Amino acid sequence: MAICHQSPFKLFTTIPSSSSSSKPKPLLRCNLSLPSRPSLTSTEPEPVYTSVKAFAPATVANLGPGFDFLGCAVDGLGDFVSLSLDPQVSPGEISISEISGDHNSKKLSKNPLWNCAGIAAIEVMKMLGVRSVGLSLTLEKGLPLGSGLGSSAASAAAAAVAVNEIFGGKLGIDELVIAGLKSEEKVSGYHADNIAPAIMGGFVLIRSYDPLDLIPLIFPDGKELFFVLATPEFEAPTKKMRAALPAEVGMAHHVWNSSQAGALVAAVLQGDLPGLGRALSSDKIVEPRRAPLIPGMDAVKKAAIEAGAFGCTISGAGPTAVAVTDDLERGKAIGERMVAAFLKEGKLKAAASVSRLDRVGARLVSTIPR
Repeated sequence: MAICHQSPFKLFTTIPSSSSSSKPKPLLRCNLSLPSRPSLTSTEPEPVYTSVKAFAPATVANLGPGFDFLGCAVDGLGDFVSLSLDPQVSPGEISISEISGDHNSKKLSKNPLWNCAGIAAIEVMKMLGVRSVGLSLTLEKGLPLGSGLGSSAASAAAAAVAVNEIFGGKLGIDELVIAGLKSEEKVSGYHADNIAPAIMGGFVLIRSYDPLDLIPLIFPDGKELFFVLATPEFEAPTKKMRAALPAEVGMAHHVWNSSQAGALVAAVLQGDLPGLGRALSSDKIVEPRRAPLIPGMDAVKKAAIEAGAFGCTISGAGPTAVAVTDDLERGKAIGERMVAAFLKEGKLKAAASVSRLDRVGARLVSTIPR
């Protein structure tokens, strides 16, 4: 069973500009029972497009104290998946024909059983009961591997949306997240704090995993929020970074992190940037274990705050550092200081970018009808 406090939406056909935003999504509870049978649809759907192209944004998971239950999507960065009907592919199967983009993308397998996009695509095909047509998939990586920006989730989200939409968008948000979770489980662990915001957009709270219960947190329109993302030339595999975490947590740290996560949720809903920054910077459980594994991270966090950021932490498993501010030009200056700190203290080259909140999530960007 999955519970999504949001009604299913029709995916957008264009990528909005960084200044655009969607209207707040209605907080309607919808219950979905996921039976063990291979298909969630009573009849096999007919494809409505010959080919589609989907985009899914980068995401920032954890947001400091929200390990495995808080995340958000950021505008501009992400992965593209193109999908087409292919008579050369066996019915009911999918083939990955090309992977391009990031220079490390050649490391990715073209076997769909071992590729983030392929796994999610297969899960959606199973849910839809696709048996009569074969699909060919191409993946364009806009996100570097092991960057802490939800690279695997972006691939999975774009693929899940592409398969769903080529057959007329029969599945809702919750099913698509579950399909993406299958992919995440195989490559980095069973956590939805990247895949949920990659599909839904905005801030997302994962209230429960069993049953899966997703709650969108609506950041107020009219409030400026910029994420400063500083990514060093250093790979931090999620599995390795998760292995560094403590098996047990003391009561004092549990209480502290719980209160800070609550404060972060309140700050998001109120559009309170200083409060968001303070909570973002407050993790006493995960960040202290991971920061020493990323050269220069402590100095980068200090530099960001000294440059005027409201707060700074590790994005996901790292190595990207994320800071928040309410001003674009200040964000650029903060990014410069963060890059300089990575080089001086960590001996790592880094690149910085400034992004807004992506309120839309995964969406179609082009289609060719049958």
